[in-house]
Amino acid sequence: MINAAIVGLGWWGKTLVESAENSDAIRFVAGATRTVTPEIEAFAKQKRLRLATDYQALLADKDLDAVVLATPHSMHAAQVIAAAAAKKHVYCEKPFTLTKREAEDAVAAVRKAGVALAVGYNRRFHPEMVKLRDMIRRGELGIILHVEATMTFPNALSINPKHWRADKAETPLGGLMPMGVHAIDGMIDLCGPIDHVFAQSFRRAAPIDADDTTSILVRMKEGMSGYLGTMTTTGPGFSFQVFGSKGWLRLEGVTHVAGASSEERRTRLFGTCKFQPTKGEAKVWQAARMDISRVALETFAKAAAAGGGAYPIPLDQVINCVASTEAIIRSAASAKVERVI
Repeated sequence: MINAAIVGLGWWGKTLVESAENSDAIRFVAGATRTVTPEIEAFAKQKRLRLATDYQALLADKDLDAVVLATPHSMHAAQVIAAAAAKKHVYCEKPFTLTKREAEDAVAAVRKAGVALAVGYNRRFHPEMVKLRDMIRRGELGIILHVEATMTFPNALSINPKHWRADKAETPLGGLMPMGVHAIDGMIDLCGPIDHVFAQSFRRAAPIDADDTTSILVRMKEGMSGYLGTMTTTGPGFSFQVFGSKGWLRLEGVTHVAGASSEERRTRLFGTCKFQPTKGEAKVWQAARMDISRVALETFAKAAAAGGGAYPIPLDQVINCVASTEAIIRSAASAKVERVI
């Protein structure tokens, strides 16, 4: 069992605390957030969280083994580096950082300190993603040709324009950072590093000054292609499909919709699954419900308890994901193909 502090008590920080309730691997005992409201104080009291004055106070707390970061993206790199210096294990929500340079500096800091680092690409842990990964590794889909994903939600229709998630500097290209990076991570996990990208992104219906429609083409170093589309002003949905020379497999589900219940956000992200071989009939089934945030946190806790053991998302893949999103942002601005460097 490790003692952890939650940093950032917005809707997702609270969801992470709820995911770890009654866990025998990780226990949230403290927290810190930029703005303390009566509602946050009530939540902290209910969950038995001691609210610290600031992040530095948490890092100085000798009774804490780890920090879990649910903070604005631009803060992640500095917070990870500071935690590593304080010998605290780190679970950082995605996206890890906004630039490759920041990602490399943060990874170097945790490696030097010998602490565990986990990034919250929790969809990797769902049994259907595990099954898909195993099918690809065993050759059951044949030669992989293409990976395609679409992620949508209506959150931009109701977001407070003063909220940090409405800031273009924090969430460039609309749905890329809050949703799309999950799909990019999935592509890297299943197909290897991304080599080059082409993107377009614009605003159609969002009432705030933010893109709401983004489409991205990618090419993997191994040769297969990919597509990712994100929209932030339509109904919620998630689709991830891998096409191979022996058939295709599609996973469907939902995304994190503002205002949805904690239980839905934690356990209902995957739904209908379909495998269509090149020969024979299709197979359709429903994904099991699983709190993948809980699994991700507990996996992190076990790595931390082992003295900084390896988390099952390799850090070179984390860096390639950041470098890929950086290239996507460059491509949307340049209207050109951009290499992932």
